[in-house]
Amino acid sequence: MEPKSNILSPIQKFIKIESFSGILLLFAAILALAWANSPYSASYTALWEYHLGYKSETFELYKPLILWINDGFMAVFFFLIGLEIKREFLIGELNTAKKLAFPLVGAVGGMLIPVLFFVLINNTLSTHPGDTLHGWGIPMATDIAFSLAILKVLGNKVPISLKIFLTAFAIVDDLGAVIVIALFYSGTIKMALLGAALVLLAILYFLSHKGYYSKFLMIIFGIAIWILFLKSGIHPTLAGILLAFSVPIRQKADTSVFLTRLEEITNKIKSSSELKEPILSAEQIHEIDELQHWTNEYQSPLQHLEHHLHDWVAYFIIPIFALANSGVVLSSSEGLDLVLVANIAVCLLLGKSIGVSIFVLLADKLKIIKIPSDITTAHIIGVSFLAGIGFTMAIFIASLAFTEHHIYVDSAKIGILIGSSISGIIGYMLLNRQGNKMAKLDEPKPVSN
Repeated sequence: MEPKSNILSPIQKFIKIESFSGILLLFAAILALAWANSPYSASYTALWEYHLGYKSETFELYKPLILWINDGFMAVFFFLIGLEIKREFLIGELNTAKKLAFPLVGAVGGMLIPVLFFVLINNTLSTHPGDTLHGWGIPMATDIAFSLAILKVLGNKVPISLKIFLTAFAIVDDLGAVIVIALFYSGTIKMALLGAALVLLAILYFLSHKGYYSKFLMIIFGIAIWILFLKSGIHPTLAGILLAFSVPIRQKADTSVFLTRLEEITNKIKSSSELKEPILSAEQIHEIDELQHWTNEYQSPLQHLEHHLHDWVAYFIIPIFALANSGVVLSSSEGLDLVLVANIAVCLLLGKSIGVSIFVLLADKLKIIKIPSDITTAHIIGVSFLAGIGFTMAIFIASLAFTEHHIYVDSAKIGILIGSSISGIIGYMLLNRQGNKMAKLDEPKPVSN
């Protein structure tokens, strides 16, 4: 029998994967910074500016490598985000109003207050407020990989309910960032191409509603929808989110039906003739095909895709994104916009921590939400600082916000790195201190003679 400690719930497995992903992400970011500021910096720039693709007189899909990563790889990342959002809303931590209220309130505060801080600081201190105002969406989202990696380091010093809150909070946060990207960070929209993409999505939604799902059809339609979004002026990563919503979650065969078929197949394989050669007989091949068929019927398409994509996204796509986007030249001749650097750092550090903690604690006071009994006020404040780690999504939005101003992109990235680092350190210290305090309270008191 498998030891109980090895049997992880889906949320614990998710946390385990995201935690190690955070470590890889940190390594990739440090490597990018070192590479971009080394004597080999020219090779760093040349690598990501290398063009790949296809172009002819009638059609062109020819982009630098960094855009293939930001538009292509990140579409897969957003596809996984979409799968997670759909699962959580249907059967997970966000499937009831009561469950949704706690992380939703935190996410709303964690998005609104940083934006308010950004606009106020930008309009008050910036020398070019009109140019830098477009970066207001940068401090909105939390990087789930980094924040969960810190909770992983803290181990049993933080309750599992706090980890669930941070996970659910970050998923709602990501959904908010996706909506912001769709509404404010897309180009001029070509309605005919967008309409064609939406027709293809509607076909997939209809087939899903009727219980039909094909992985190959999903790939073909997915590529077509991605290209149509790209050419229409809507950022193509949004195609990943919308495509994910078309993946059905329900199984075609329940457990009792699957077990009955499994028993029938097993009995037929046992009674089938065995060949002397190290190959299967025709009857055995048929039964193996039947087993594969019923395995596919038994699996949830959404769960199956999420399970197989998670490692690729966590261990490959996100680290590659960090490597390609974190290489800021610190001694650039163009200099940095120090007000923008400070603005984003402050928004992540103070905007997030104040927004999350005030909204959650006020909502609890007003009885709008109910905080789990094992989560204290100190836990809320500590995790609100972790919410200020805005690495992946923040850098992604920065690259969209300042496409024509390289100095602002670099400044935003520096601000993200500073704000995220300080937020993570403070969050860790607060939660570690609270964990030590709780451990002392749980220690058995010495028996007096």
